[in-house]
Amino acid sequence: MVQKFEKSDLVVDFVGGAVGHRFRSNEGRKQGLAKAVGFSGNTAPEVVDATAGLGRDAFLLASLGANVTLIERSETMHALLAEGLKRAEAEGGRHAETVARMTLLHGDSCALIPQLKPQIILIDPMHPPRDKTALVKKEMRLIREIVGDDPDSLQLMQVALENAQKRVVLKWPLRADPMPGIRKPSHQIIGKSTRYDVFVTAKATGDLA
Repeated sequence: MVQKFEKSDLVVDFVGGAVGHRFRSNEGRKQGLAKAVGFSGNTAPEVVDATAGLGRDAFLLASLGANVTLIERSETMHALLAEGLKRAEAEGGRHAETVARMTLLHGDSCALIPQLKPQIILIDPMHPPRDKTALVKKEMRLIREIVGDDPDSLQLMQVALENAQKRVVLKWPLRADPMPGIRKPSHQIIGKSTRYDVFVTAKATGDLA
């Protein structure tokens, strides 16, 4: 029997939970994601999060000073993100300052990216299922029900590599095979369970920070 998704089962929360903890702990620019995106000195990169999802990575980057455009093509997920951003803005203080650096768009990243001409593009597609995982977390099951399996992730990567002014960052499971059909990354940032494959574009060959 297929369970029906209830919107109330999934909440985008930038105030409490794991995101709120990371926000309050001021983990800073030494985190793997921040390094992969290319924070350096006092510069604040301009990032397009092409697969916004729950918006957690985008919120973290914005909290560090980046200007982030989130693109989400799922109408349901877009609505959840909009609600989460509204709640975070209502918190005031640093939360409101962070949200002010975030722009949420509803649409297809493959179509929007060429128009935006972004400096940096972050892509976190639905990852390949883990064969040894007996039960996927409920939250991930709900997300997959909403956004699907991202069968066009290769096309999105190709569009990103053609249009990013500085770099493309692919967030990928640590031990997963590289995404087939794309060139070897310029370098990688390795985390505990995740790696960031960084593709420096031809327009910024000297930018390897």
